[in-house]
Amino acid sequence: MKLSIFITTHLQEILFEWDVFAKTLFPTSPPTPSYILRDHAGEILQAIVKDLQTHQTPEEQAEKSKGQANADVNKKSAAALHGTLRQSSGFTLTQLTAEYRALRATVFRLWLPHMAPLDQEILRDITRFNEAMDQALAESVVTYSENADRTRDTFLAILGHDLRSPLSTLTMAGNYLMRPAVGTHNTQQMGARVARSAANMRAMINDLLEYARTQLGGGIPLTLVPSNLLAVFQAALDDAQAGYPDCPFALETTGDLSGFFDGVRLQQLFSNLLNNAAQYRSDTHPVTLSAWGDADSVTAQVRNLGPVIPPHSLQAIFDPLVQLSVEPSQQEQEGAPSSSLGLGLFIAREMATAHGGSIMAESSDISGTVFTVKLPRSQTAARD
Repeated sequence: MKLSIFITTHLQEILFEWDVFAKTLFPTSPPTPSYILRDHAGEILQAIVKDLQTHQTPEEQAEKSKGQANADVNKKSAAALHGTLRQSSGFTLTQLTAEYRALRATVFRLWLPHMAPLDQEILRDITRFNEAMDQALAESVVTYSENADRTRDTFLAILGHDLRSPLSTLTMAGNYLMRPAVGTHNTQQMGARVARSAANMRAMINDLLEYARTQLGGGIPLTLVPSNLLAVFQAALDDAQAGYPDCPFALETTGDLSGFFDGVRLQQLFSNLLNNAAQYRSDTHPVTLSAWGDADSVTAQVRNLGPVIPPHSLQAIFDPLVQLSVEPSQQEQEGAPSSSLGLGLFIAREMATAHGGSIMAESSDISGTVFTVKLPRSQTAARD
């Protein structure tokens, strides 16, 4: 019996086997309704039958064997919907793939007594079935992963937003304790430590919110207004100084620093670069921010002298959730708070790109580690 005919005539028997296996993946109580156990299994098998009955040229088979890129996956197929629903039902990716493995084995086991003697047609059916199963699995995995990523990023966005209120309370408490009339010298020192910790937490929360926004597809919104970046640089230095009070910072500027910029976003960009530089600097050298203007753009560099960043790390340094593979400074090792979530440089790149600009990193024993940001003055250069 041809495989497509067998699946069609024995569909309910195959689906019963699916139900039995799927039940082992759900909690034992309360009992899981059959429509949840089965989900889109019937539609997936019917799509496979349709594929088996469709003529396929050798060229089409060769192309199919290469698999599909994620962008080419049919997000509305039964298999794709199955992946989305299994993720929302709490399935792990391992459990999802186990369903397909069990379905493949069930079909072959039940078909075996009805299989004709092995010939080219049977081999063709087996090959086509495996290709169709692999395609269905790929569609389920893609939508499962996308839904999982979206759920995670939504959670991060909500978490970052909700942390702002207790952080504001912590900041006010630190500022209150720093007042001379409130307590002793030790009280003021404790207040300063609370304020520094709050400043680092604020930087991490801001990075978390921007990361979640970019991953959810919203991009980084800009409000471009006529601005002078001198004020932005100074505010970024003040932010970094609050987090690293023992680190000397220097600001050097020349030329015209005006243009159409989003000052709030760029303050976060340069705060991230300065915090990163302070975290990894050597104790004997300052962190410098130098900037200059030319006819069409403003260029700024953040420099520190410290451990050299290896070339392989420079290739991925702006990717999200990547940590620098160098040792932090002695100051950091002695307990200065770290603001690194592996997101700061990623956010800096996204903000520079949103402005229509660029950011690059270089690192050597002689010149230190230098991050160079180039921003066009024109309002039309920014990314929508």
